[in-house]
Amino acid sequence: MTESTALYDIPGPHARQRHLLYGLASTAVLLALAGWVLYLLFDTEQFTSAKWTPFAYEGIQELLLRGLGNTLKAFACASVLSLALGAVLATGRLSEHRVPRWISTLLVEFFRAMPVLVMIFFIFVALKVQPLPALVAGLALYNGSVLAEVFRTGVHAVARGQGEAAYALGMRKAQVMTYVLVPQAVRAMLPAIISQLVVALKDTSLGFLITYEEFLHAGKLIASNLDYDLPFIPVVLVVSPVYIGMCMLLSWFATWVARRERHSPKTKAVDVAPAEPRTLLPGQQ
Repeated sequence: MTESTALYDIPGPHARQRHLLYGLASTAVLLALAGWVLYLLFDTEQFTSAKWTPFAYEGIQELLLRGLGNTLKAFACASVLSLALGAVLATGRLSEHRVPRWISTLLVEFFRAMPVLVMIFFIFVALKVQPLPALVAGLALYNGSVLAEVFRTGVHAVARGQGEAAYALGMRKAQVMTYVLVPQAVRAMLPAIISQLVVALKDTSLGFLITYEEFLHAGKLIASNLDYDLPFIPVVLVVSPVYIGMCMLLSWFATWVARRERHSPKTKAVDVAPAEPRTLLPGQQ
């Protein structure tokens, strides 16, 4: 007899042995795949000094750092505007009045369905806006419309009794949203919000298509340099970990905020002292 839990049976000796074999086989396949990729890279001479020499020059390093700074600048502006626009549109969609609700719904559905690149090109070419504002506007419109739906569904996910209890206490709708529904919804929405901000961070790379000198644009200039034998793969190996690291940093920040919210005195339940026995007066039963 094997021990069991409420959800599944703990695997026995044969199952553990089978899982070990599966793990070893998967590891062998992954190692073989990694070895094959490394073989292709060495076979095509991607690790020669000629292709990695550019990264030793101070001018190339400054170009990459300047591009990284421009990427972070565009992301910071787009994320703030996306969150603000998402909050405004979500408020409109949650409104009890038809006109603001219909207008907000139309804007959300339109900008959410429109490809980001099309919006960026339209703002840049048709409206003749500078590269940075065009990139930020396109990212804010798309991600703001998506975040609006995240905010709306997060508020609706809160138990209905929470709002009803607040209304029963005499609170107005704005107070119910601000002090009761939104604080609870934010904790549930945080993973989806961070995921959408990660999308916004990666989409800043579209700026190189409108000549915005962001991080990928800097890498493209280096990769297309004939003097260094077109170091495309070295540029990818340098640029990709930076994007991955920034996305992981965002995820870590979300985890830290969620942990801080759980341990915050404002969100922790207050201990209630046990009731003391009541002393009966003469004549009471």
